[in-house]
Amino acid sequence: MARIRVSRVGEQVKKELSQIIQQEIKDPRIGFVTITRVEMTGDLQIAKVYISVLGSAQEKGETLSALEKAKGYIRSEIGRRIRLRHVPELLFVMDESLEHSEHISRLLYEVKTEGTKE
Repeated sequence: MARIRVSRVGEQVKKELSQIIQQEIKDPRIGFVTITRVEMTGDLQIAKVYISVLGSAQEKGETLSALEKAKGYIRSEIGRRIRLRHVPELLFVMDESLEHSEHISRLLYEVKTEGTKE
């Protein structure tokens, strides 16, 4: 039962975070950010937020620092929108899985095209 609640709260946090970041934060350093998933601890005290950012390594770093700067505002908005006893601490983490899967796809495509040339 508790695992279902943790999952449900994580999905709600993800939804609200996406809306806050896309529509309310006006920092120009925050470019095209996608929240790929949110992992909540069992006691709902910490939310590990995985984000994907289009752009260079420098732009990704700037986006992370902008999100860290806006963390207080984001937490207060989440607390206002979701009824929880304690608003979870947010940890923003760069999600490299999309880039990794793209790299693997590119390698497989190269192998396939080399095989058809012979």
